[in-house]
Amino acid sequence: MSDDKQQPIIIKRIKKGHAGHHGGAWKVAFADFMTAMMAFFLVMWLVGQSPQVREAVAGHFRDPGKFQKEGGAGLLKGGNTPVKLEERSKGVKKDESSGGKGPTDKEKEAMGQAAKLILEELEKQREFERLKKNIKIQLTSEGLRIILNESENSPAFFEPGSAKLLQKSAVILITIARELGNLRNRIVVEGHTDASFGGRKDYSNWELSADRANSARQLMEVSGLYDGQIREVRGFADKFPMITDNPGDHRNRRVSLVVLYKSREAQFDQVEVGEDLLAQSSK
Repeated sequence: MSDDKQQPIIIKRIKKGHAGHHGGAWKVAFADFMTAMMAFFLVMWLVGQSPQVREAVAGHFRDPGKFQKEGGAGLLKGGNTPVKLEERSKGVKKDESSGGKGPTDKEKEAMGQAAKLILEELEKQREFERLKKNIKIQLTSEGLRIILNESENSPAFFEPGSAKLLQKSAVILITIARELGNLRNRIVVEGHTDASFGGRKDYSNWELSADRANSARQLMEVSGLYDGQIREVRGFADKFPMITDNPGDHRNRRVSLVVLYKSREAQFDQVEVGEDLLAQSSK
């Protein structure tokens, strides 16, 4: 009995739960998973960016020091970028060649289908029969170009020497806008005049061409285009005649709607910002 009393009492504590089995290994696995997901979303973001942005990101990883020195805000519109001007020019030429990144066959097919739908809807309009000779739909290297030119003896879309749209012809632009609003492509609106319009001192071919393009934009934006679909409005005066051997031809008075291929949109997404020469000269 005395030996039993002297036997020490042993208390065994058992910890319940999974921590004793796995430790912190799950944290390492979770961190690896989150890193992989971040890399995946970064790649997906890069795929959707313009060529200029991808080149800037690649330049950063090739030479981070140069990026910090020369291109502090190169990924944003209007910022500097480590991609040199001559390198950008080469990139644009590459897009224009058959070996560059141009529109895909699928995109060309979609543009052709859009042109077909526009024509079908226009044919339903009574005014289209009168204006059929004044409308041209073309597939170009930029995208889908829709040309609305004036007639020789009577106005077709605008009042003579004015940017005021004819009410009876506005249905053409409205119909086109409804169809183009179904596309995700951006649009450039161009205004052109012929060389015969003399104008006034305070209102020349420049003002007329720009105002007509802007009038077309205003009507189309309230008739079917989505917000921000118009990428640019241009006024060319009489500097780019469609009938080059006769600058005074009535067909040179026109408004053109250019539906851009995705590969062309990138050229309008970033404004080139150079060095301030006046600031340098004052140093």
